[in-house]
Amino acid sequence: MITFYLLGALILVFALLVVTAKNTVHGILFLIADFLAVALLYAAMNSMFVAAIQVLVYAGGIVVLYLFVVMLVNQKRVPQGSAVRRRNLVGGALAVAVLAEMGAIALHQSIRPSAVPDAAPGLVEPVALALFSDYIIPFEVASMLLLVAMVGAIILVRREL
Repeated sequence: MITFYLLGALILVFALLVVTAKNTVHGILFLIADFLAVALLYAAMNSMFVAAIQVLVYAGGIVVLYLFVVMLVNQKRVPQGSAVRRRNLVGGALAVAVLAEMGAIALHQSIRPSAVPDAAPGLVEPVALALFSDYIIPFEVASMLLLVAMVGAIILVRREL
């Protein structure tokens, strides 16, 4: 239990460093550390497959993509004055909304906890069966959204060049 709380605190610290980093590259390095801490948390919960996927997909692939984007995008001037205050207000309002939603979900789960399927920890088969049977539509929708986002990013970059 101590390991869970220590890794959770480490994840929160790295997440705060990602958000507050002045240099974008430093923020991405903190994001890598955050993803690795999440992988350690999965490994501590005896879910080695999810930990390996966390390292391969997020710490390996997604962050490399972020680094390429940061290195290739020409950074423009930093907004000043009222634009910064407006963004801070919108960001704060969204943060409060997300925290309220998370609190409502936690309250709902404490009142009526969900049933946990009987499966050995760390096995991939129950995850694969659930993903490709019960959750096939959300899985396909997520893949289509990622494809549309990639095509949109390519179109935006081509227009700039």
